[in-house]
Amino acid sequence: MKFTEEHEWLRPEDDVVVVGITEHAAEQLGDIVFVELPEVGTEVSKDDECVVIESVKAASDILAPIDGEIVEVNEVLIDNPAKVNDDPMGDAWFFKIKPADASQLDDYMSEAEYKDMIS
Repeated sequence: MKFTEEHEWLRPEDDVVVVGITEHAAEQLGDIVFVELPEVGTEVSKDDECVVIESVKAASDILAPIDGEIVEVNEVLIDNPAKVNDDPMGDAWFFKIKPADASQLDDYMSEAEYKDMIS
């Protein structure tokens, strides 16, 4: 897995990258009450706003970590946004993206580097 400074995690799986937020981010946001996901088939560029999350504390945008096409979204989160609080690093992923250039993942932190950043 790779991690961004914006507290996203990126997990390569076959020819796609699964994107979610870290436990640290979920804790900082508090209770998640709403998630707006991108449309499947949307072409995104790195740093485009993809997901809107609203919690009892704040609203936050999730940015596309890489260029590519959104190939799947986690529709479970639409009806159950609190799942992000329950399992942010597992079943509560936001979207899967087919990278235009997989080497963009090289720009991100390892888990050890991410843990150093948040400690």
